[in-house]
Amino acid sequence: MKTKKQISGWKDKILFTPGPLTTSQTVKQAMLRDLGSRDSEFIGSVKDIRHKLVELGQADTDEYTTVLMQGSGTFGLEAVVSSTVPPDGKLLVIINGAYGKRLVKIASILKIDTVTLEYPENTTPDLREIENTLKTDKDITNVSVVHCETTTGIINPIREIGEFVVKSGAKYFVDAMSSFGAVPVNLAECNIDYLVSSANKCIEGMPGFSFVLCKLNSLKETVGYARSLSFDLLSQYQGLEKNGQFRFTPPTHVLAAFRQALAELEAEGGVPGRAERYRKNYETLIAGMRQMGFREYIRPEDQGYIITSFLYPDDPNFSFEKFYESLNQKDYVIYPGKVSDANCFRIGNIGRIFEADIKALLAAIRETIAEMGVKLK
Repeated sequence: MKTKKQISGWKDKILFTPGPLTTSQTVKQAMLRDLGSRDSEFIGSVKDIRHKLVELGQADTDEYTTVLMQGSGTFGLEAVVSSTVPPDGKLLVIINGAYGKRLVKIASILKIDTVTLEYPENTTPDLREIENTLKTDKDITNVSVVHCETTTGIINPIREIGEFVVKSGAKYFVDAMSSFGAVPVNLAECNIDYLVSSANKCIEGMPGFSFVLCKLNSLKETVGYARSLSFDLLSQYQGLEKNGQFRFTPPTHVLAAFRQALAELEAEGGVPGRAERYRKNYETLIAGMRQMGFREYIRPEDQGYIITSFLYPDDPNFSFEKFYESLNQKDYVIYPGKVSDANCFRIGNIGRIFEADIKALLAAIRETIAEMGVKLK
């Protein structure tokens, strides 16, 4: 028997998460075609996607290229770590959240010599310490940092860090998973050698592949570095350049959806236009949550407009599990916290959601809190 939602055509539950996200109907519809991986139309689509992604990075295709990698964003991160650190290289990972720690775990499994600079999850990295570390440790060949640390939503100063990295002679790798497409980034001005993001984040596509924006000169220097067949970034680039094809089976339907998502991003005004919508979502969310008495984990000056961590109310009646389930039953999906030193939950402002959706979520939160008998100070 069909549900009311199926009969009415009402959309799925709204995802206030960092990805996968709520997507447009037209992006979903773009997947309703079958294309062969060697089909000329598909090869042309891949070429177009690669070119447009470099443009989103405000870069020149003579200096930068895009390498598409099958798999989630973490697959793209592992491709960079495993393919671009020299066999005798040393990786510095700057950490202020779970996703920086994930990069360290990747490097550890790959047996890459790694050093870390770790900071509290509600604090941006110490620029002076980063500069001094790069000046004193001449063995560091690669540096990695997360742009928007999805653990909390904090935004890290990638431009300033990039200035220190380029002076040191190391290669600079930015995990821009949750920011690219909605937070403006100029690859060259930030001195970025490799930037990774995913199809199902701010560009509002479907899960299924990640992409790496690579400085061509840096990528071409990595001959013989790869520690994996599937994650060999240089070989993947060479295959795409040679005949426009992936080395292994590509996610054809997801790529078709992504091309549509790129068209919708352009129609919205590109990165600035999408940033404006997400920022309005964030401002509406913050105002409404503060009015109810919720408090953010991150200081406003460090907080991005992608995702926000909120502290649990200091009331014994509050249970995140009950809170989450009640919102879920009302068709609103939020995200549990990932912070190690505080009890938090997260609400994302990205995906195909608008200010009206945020206001509806706030009303549902207000209703749920009342149902639970939670009192906010």
